[in-house]
Amino acid sequence: MAMLVRLALGMLALVGLAVTIGPLLVSARSHAGPAPAPHETDPDSRFIELNGLNIHYKQAGGGEPLILLLHGFSASTFSWREVMQPLAEFGTVVAYDRPGFGLTERPLGNELKNWPGANPYGPDAQADQMAALIEALGFEKAILVGNSAGGTIAMHAYLRHPERVQALVFVDPAIYRGGGAPTRLRPLLEMPLVDRVGALVSRSLAAQGDRLIKQAWHDPAKVTPEVLAGYRKPLQVENWDRALWEFTLAGRDLKLGERVKDVKAPTLVITGDDDRIVPTADSIRLASELPNAELVVMPNCGHLPQEECPGPFLEAATRFISQQRSTAASSQAEGKSEWRGSH
Repeated sequence: MAMLVRLALGMLALVGLAVTIGPLLVSARSHAGPAPAPHETDPDSRFIELNGLNIHYKQAGGGEPLILLLHGFSASTFSWREVMQPLAEFGTVVAYDRPGFGLTERPLGNELKNWPGANPYGPDAQADQMAALIEALGFEKAILVGNSAGGTIAMHAYLRHPERVQALVFVDPAIYRGGGAPTRLRPLLEMPLVDRVGALVSRSLAAQGDRLIKQAWHDPAKVTPEVLAGYRKPLQVENWDRALWEFTLAGRDLKLGERVKDVKAPTLVITGDDDRIVPTADSIRLASELPNAELVVMPNCGHLPQEECPGPFLEAATRFISQQRSTAASSQAEGKSEWRGSH
């Protein structure tokens, strides 16, 4: 969420520039690009069309339950690399790139203006995409694991499609802080000249990317060149900057903090004790206000426990997932017993 605020503030700094040189930036408007080039995909990359959008995802493991991994702002499937295979021992694990990030399709221009239904970058569409993915993969429900802004979408998806959610794992989630551009700025942001400079704003944020990633870790020394390269890789995809701007315009404050009591699903809240992006106190508060939640605070860990502290993260997550598997199995056994008894 802090990065979204920086994006909006960066826009304000460039508004004057947009007014001055806007007419010169017409050529900067881009159109929907081709599918990701082969060198941008990984050997385990997969694609699936959901509600008209081509979604990039990775899959591991098999069987019940389905465990869906939702990354945060400016991240991708890459952020789950340390934990995906270990989690696959407990079910089918799927990590996917949310619209605007990674290798998922980026509709722009007339294609976006004429998009059937809700804006694919918006939170409602993202929640519906998640529900569609669960069904397309052949499951009725999933355990949603959402990090940062991925936690925002996980909770929003639960509120829109509770029948599709078995349980929730919030990892340093952005629940109490609004997303997208501030409402008071939206008319300004949608001005044609400002829209044309949006890609420049996105690039200005990307230029700070390495610093922001290190800020997300308790120990920045653990951020290796390979980690930085993994985060930079999606920036090679055509029109990533325009799509990031469209994502920002489509966002809004969902006011999820007002609906925490409506989340009845079993929930695990995981946070690092040194989260400089979403304050640790927010996660502690969330766990205390959720009707059915437990809290794990990881020492010497920042905003990305699944990357910086994968061992403790897996210990907490797999214990919770195992509990949900046992509960589901018991419910199924009781259902079969009742059915036999009635016959």
